[in-house]
Parts: sequence; C-alpha cells; structure tokens
Amino acid sequence: VHVDHSVPGAYGFIIHTSSGTIVYTGDFRTHGTKSELTEDFVKKAKEVKPVAFITEATNMIGANVSSEEEVRKKLNAIAAQTDGAIFADFAHTDVDRLRSFHQTAKKNNRFLVISPKQAYLLNSLSKDKHLKVPNLRDERILIFEKSKKTRRKWEKTVLESYSEKIVDAHKISEEQNKIILVMSFYDLEELVKIHPNSGSCYISSSSEPFNEEMEMDFERLISWLQHYGLPQYHVHVSGHIMPLDLKEILMNVKAKTVFPVHTEHAELFAGFMGNIESRVLIPEKFREYEI
Repeated sequence: VHVDHSVPGAYGFIIHTSSGTIVYTGDFRTHGTKSELTEDFVKKAKEVKPVAFITEATNMIGANVSSEEEVRKKLNAIAAQTDGAIFADFAHTDVDRLRSFHQTAKKNNRFLVISPKQAYLLNSLSKDKHLKVPNLRDERILIFEKSKKTRRKWEKTVLESYSEKIVDAHKISEEQNKIILVMSFYDLEELVKIHPNSGSCYISSSSEPFNEEMEMDFERLISWLQHYGLPQYHVHVSGHIMPLDLKEILMNVKAKTVFPVHTEHAELFAGFMGNIESRVLIPEKFREYEI
C-alpha cells in the first residue's frame, strides 16, 4: 500500500499469514506533500487488525517539526537575498526537494542546474503523470556537465538527448547570480573552476551527519566553504515520521505487538510508547518471534 516518503514510489506492506496479519511501514511520514497516501495505508492497516506492526522509528532524536511548504519559504527567502551563486546539496532521489528548488529558481529568476543523474531520474519519472515532476524541457532547468574522461551509457543518453541544456563550470562562473547549482560533496572540486563570487552561499538540504564517516565528510565540506567564503544554510524536512504522529497511528491501529526497526533509539521508543495499548518488543538480531 502506498505511503508518503521523500522518495516517490514508497510502500508499506500488509502481509496475511495463518497466524494473523503483519503490517510493515517501510519509510513513511505524515508531514509530506502526499500525506493522503500514508492516511490510506493507516486506514487499511487498522482494518486488518494486525497481530504485529513493524515500524520505522528514525526520528526519535532530533525530530524537527516542519513541512515542504516551510522549506520552500525558507529557500525563497535565502534566494531573494543572495547576490551570487547558490550551491545546494540534497538527495538526488528527493523529488519533493528538487521540485521546491525548481520553484525557488523560477520565482527568483534563476536557473536550477541539476546533475545528469537527477536529469535521468526526472526523465524516467515523467512517464508517470501522477508524480507531477518538473519537466526537463522547462527553460529554467539546466544540466551540469563535469569534466570526466569516461561516461556511462545512461549519462551519454541524457547528455545527448538534452544537449541544448548542458552547462559547464565555465558557464556557471559567468552567470553566478542567475544560478542554483545542485552540488554534492563529491562535486566540490568544481568550485576551483567556478570560483564563487562574494555573496554566494551553500544550502545543505539533507539530513545532518549521523555517523563518523559523514562527520568527516562534513568537516571537509566546511573546509571548502571556509576557503571560498560560502556561508552554509541548513534547510530540510525529514522523509521520516515524527514521534507524536507515529504514536497517534499506533494508538489508532491498536496492533497486538509493535516492533520498532530502522532506529538507533529503540529503548527510547519503547519508553515513549509505554502507554499505548499495544505491547512493544525491541527486536534482537538472530532471534525469532512467534505471533
């Protein structure tokens, strides 16, 4: 059954067994642009009276109550005040965020310059009219071509199909006040060729570092930003459900047993959910559970 998540095509599962029905949420949320999808899932989950409800619980720490609409407002405020280039980092599969940056670019007379990977994704998703993804033919969307010696087949396909939209670092450097360039951590070396003007900025629009490797990457990012005088803004809304929203769902569905997964804070989850009707079991590795 469909659910709302930052990545399109997300689903939860309702599994019928001889011992009762099991519900698995997958990654989901109620604060996104398609909350009605999650509402459909919850309604169906309640109807089957599950004996087990397996749920993600990612946001038990650091939950930030926000919405994609708030993200758009913040992005627009930043863009309206920025004189130079805007560099942005967000998950290439986050279509909601890409749509928000696209709207910001149009509203502020800028071009959104995306990666070939994002262009390939948009081209593929455009076949599903229900998703309403930005049109690659839109005049405000360009595609950034890095200097690479070899290209994969899909990259060649995208770059050849949309050759009129290709821009490189030299072109970006000339038109900095007209650009929002999507730039991941692995693209930062392109700043050497772009040489950002004073008044440019960098927007991080993804989750904050949550492990040692990501923290090391973040420190390297800060070094790049310091070198080029780029202030960093963090503008993000999670693709995962908030604690209070999740609790409301669990109280509504009333499963016999709830299993938290996809979380680093299962004990906190159990304590927070201590007053719901369902029994909460923290799953252990390699252990079987009878339902």
